[in-house]
Amino acid sequence: MSIHLQKDLEHLEKELLILSSMVEDATNKAILALVDRRLELARQVMREDDRINHREVLIEEECLKMLALHQPVAADLRFIVAVLKVNNDLERMGDLAVNIAERAAYLATQEPLQVSLDFPKMAEGVRAMVRESLDALSNMNPRLARHVLTMDDEIDEANRGMFDILQELMQRDPSTIVRAVHLLSASRHLERIADLATNIAQDVVYMSEGRLIRHLTEDDLERLSDQKQ
Repeated sequence: MSIHLQKDLEHLEKELLILSSMVEDATNKAILALVDRRLELARQVMREDDRINHREVLIEEECLKMLALHQPVAADLRFIVAVLKVNNDLERMGDLAVNIAERAAYLATQEPLQVSLDFPKMAEGVRAMVRESLDALSNMNPRLARHVLTMDDEIDEANRGMFDILQELMQRDPSTIVRAVHLLSASRHLERIADLATNIAQDVVYMSEGRLIRHLTEDDLERLSDQKQ
């Protein structure tokens, strides 16, 4: 590997980690805005979205420049391709954080729904997935990445539970429909953030081991994890 390529790879990794930190911060703020009904925090997430978009474009341009100038192979090529994918997933995660913030901003101005919803538990699960997937990325830790994959089913189940409860509420009391739809939308956005955290975790395994695991079953993942121990 040339010295110039090595320096560019190190710079690319630093830029990706900065973006991941920005997205994690936006996600956490959006979730707090939703759970704690904090209007100003929701507005802050929306204001900061342009910074995330700008950095995402810069990272993509850097990847394309490196592919053209250095023509990397093997592990270096695998890393750059994975960075392109993670970069896109992070930007989408930032967009979903904005969507949640928009729902939170509306709901903060309305009377709370009188219904039992465990949004804090679901939100904490999503935050844990985001945090661990980005920790796995920062440390190139495939074992931690595999743990993230095991957490996704719980978020999917929580999202289905939200739908059932809010659907029943809307049928019983039509005056709640608009607020309930906003909550359903926020729940769906949280579930999508969890999916993107899963994508990032899968890409960490690819970066670290050169193994594509997108379509493997839980049993397959457990068997591979046992083989690594």
